Amino acid sequence: MVIHTNAMSCWLRLKAAETPNPIVLTGDIHSNWVNNILSDFSIDSSEIIATEFVGTSITSGGDGSDTSSTTAQTLSDNPHIKFYNRQRGYVSCNLSKDLWQSDYKVLDKVTEAGHPIRTRASFVVEAGNPGALEA
Repeated sequence: MVIHTNAMSCWLRLKAAETPNPIVLTGDIHSNWVNNILSDFSIDSSEIIATEFVGTSITSGGDGSDTSSTTAQTLSDNPHIKFYNRQRGYVSCNLSKDLWQSDYKVLDKVTEAGHPIRTRASFVVEAGNPGALEA
């Protein structure tokens, strides 16, 4: 993975401002992700510069699925990826002075009425400690 010039510029600004553990919240790519953004993706042990929480679409793209045929390989090849899921739903984020928590809420089916929403996974980022931890 290559960090583009704009991303590197943003990282340098965050470092200069002494931002201890920035969070990036993005979405609607029809899948859920939790990623530690590294200063150098070619070195697994490089500094974590931010944590990214990606949320899926609520209904577009059909029911989705918990995993895909490439999930295991993708996670194995990319240790900075902490979670991947293709179900529909949303991310609920709760913040306090000491903690950011993202709860991934999903439905097994959105094409049929009555399916309950459930928490599929939860991750936290602790103040002063960059990187996602499973809650």
